[in-house]
Amino acid sequence: MIWGDGKSPLFILKMFKTKVTELLDTALIERLDLFLIDFSISSENHIKVIIDGDNGVLVEDCMFISRAIENNLDREEHDFSLEVMSGGAAAPLTHKRQYKKNIKRTLKVRTSSEEIEGTLTEATDDNITLEWKVREPKPIGKGKVTVKKEANIPYENIVEAKVMIKF
Repeated sequence: MIWGDGKSPLFILKMFKTKVTELLDTALIERLDLFLIDFSISSENHIKVIIDGDNGVLVEDCMFISRAIENNLDREEHDFSLEVMSGGAAAPLTHKRQYKKNIKRTLKVRTSSEEIEGTLTEATDDNITLEWKVREPKPIGKGKVTVKKEANIPYENIVEAKVMIKF
């Protein structure tokens, strides 16, 4: 279907998404402590932005991103809704920067072959290091001894990683 001005609904949606992406990129360049976790625009022009930050995300950070987008779009031209939020404490880690900010916290990491829960001690550009303690039988004699374990896991081997919230 071609509209009177020669622009199809798909073309209009694509142009709208391009404009929103540019506005979001500009806002994130202005605030280098924030980074994008997820971004989508539905066919009904519902914009959903999920951000995180090196120092966490405050309500003010969400408001900053929201204003950077909303204040630069014309509601007469595009009817849209906008939702900007942080990933939340229970959301899986998806970005290398999220690992770096969670050093010293307990993670549950699932790879294709195992699941490990341990303290994140290092996050490099290529992998993470987890440490944990287990009780194992003594090499000689009866009883058990506490042994410290460590695993270096490349990012590409991680299927899912979550911060374990302890109270």
